[in-house]
Amino acid sequence: MDKKIIQDLLEEALAENESLFLIDLSFSQDNKIQIIVDGDSGVPLSECMRINRAIENNFEKEDVDFALEVTSPDIAESLKVKRQYLKNLNRILKVKTNEELVEGTLKEVNEESIVLTWKAREPKPIGKGKVTVEKTATIAFQEIKEAKVKIIF
Repeated sequence: MDKKIIQDLLEEALAENESLFLIDLSFSQDNKIQIIVDGDSGVPLSECMRINRAIENNFEKEDVDFALEVTSPDIAESLKVKRQYLKNLNRILKVKTNEELVEGTLKEVNEESIVLTWKAREPKPIGKGKVTVEKTATIAFQEIKEAKVKIIF
């Protein structure tokens, strides 16, 4: 199977809707092609179907038998590309690094890192009791092992 042809057809299909972007493209040994796409405002089923048809209708199936699956990312999956972080600004993320697990609201995304904020209760500097303080953490993308959007019902 010519993977380059599939990649080119996929790029053409994604170019028709600039709010969509590729998360993952994988080829299995048994000729199953799995494509995961996301969008700045989500991915409607109709867009997954359009991308599927764009690839299937323009790929010569006579040479190779294959299965094609076009999906949006699972809500429980970790964020994989920077554009996913941008679409989740002001949402609560759980970010795992080598040293710690940080849970906070995603406030900023730049080329190298993300910024999370959260409130914490800490002992007062003088006297008894606790005070609520605003905490901030800047985490470099290279330090992130896993980042998931916290689902709140």
